[in-house]
Amino acid sequence: MMDTIDSISSQPAAASTSTSTSTSTGVNPTPSPQSRIIDDKSPLCIPFILSKLAEYNALHANEANPRPFIIGLNGVQGVGKTTLVKALAETLQEREGLNTLVVSIDDFYLTHEDQLRLAEENSDNALVQYRGEPGTHDIPLLLSFLSSIISHHPTHLPLYDKSAHHGLGDRLPPSTFPPINDPDLSAPQHRTVHVLLLEGWLTGFRSLPPSTISSKYLDLKSYKTLSHHKLEHLLFINERLKEYEPVWDQFDAFIHIDTQDLEWVYAWRLEQEEQLRREKGTGMSGEMVRKFVDGYFPAYELYEEGVRQGVFRGDEGKRGRQLRMVVGRDRGVVEHMVI
Repeated sequence: MMDTIDSISSQPAAASTSTSTSTSTGVNPTPSPQSRIIDDKSPLCIPFILSKLAEYNALHANEANPRPFIIGLNGVQGVGKTTLVKALAETLQEREGLNTLVVSIDDFYLTHEDQLRLAEENSDNALVQYRGEPGTHDIPLLLSFLSSIISHHPTHLPLYDKSAHHGLGDRLPPSTFPPINDPDLSAPQHRTVHVLLLEGWLTGFRSLPPSTISSKYLDLKSYKTLSHHKLEHLLFINERLKEYEPVWDQFDAFIHIDTQDLEWVYAWRLEQEEQLRREKGTGMSGEMVRKFVDGYFPAYELYEEGVRQGVFRGDEGKRGRQLRMVVGRDRGVVEHMVI
């Protein structure tokens, strides 16, 4: 069975043994391969976020307890996202004194039971047989969590164990969820959240008109993996993606780590696996990597262009709140722009 569509991160999950990425700031004693990437993104990203945060604070200066500043972050695998998230969170937490919570959308995957039900109900749709694609997350749970964070109400952060059920994954028991926004507890991650950063490979993807999906599907020269699936199956995940958009609408700023060529994701993932084999003696083969990346590439082909054009497009009040950084084959930033 091929692996599933998950971002790889070295960030520790607060008060948990989960293999997902949610955390308050912290330092991992065993960094992942991509955490060794030279960071040329933080010098661009951190000033951008601090400027947007200053604008936000000025706008809400007369409010006694304004809602947290919410950042969305999208980046393909192996592009240096983990290193950037860690540097940004540490800057906000330690230098700016703002309690910062980093959350991965991976922690909001459906439970194992619900994922099995989704797969059974759509048994001929390969896109939803395993976790990853739009439709495999518990969006009501995510919206409820965000509502509590925005309202400064005590809540708990769901955690997901990707290793459960022989790698199929499952949500951890609620008793393991760390408390958030609880002033009676002393750990920093439990106190009132000032900044929330939500990261994920599909963060910011917005649904397209069915006619656009159909046009891309028929363009065999431009899109390499769409034809591997039935059009109706692509339309299915497109419809489910609409449920995610109220989450994206909460963002006050957005960071997009883009690439000049999406095909490089295959090579970057292979490099990660080769590094893992050298260090840990285990890792996916080249064929496994190809199947792995093929699993989520249709969503990149459908929705990445929309992120490039701007996740806030059409909202004049949020013009200038997205930073797009484009990297070359060596993962170094070759251009950047504010949208």
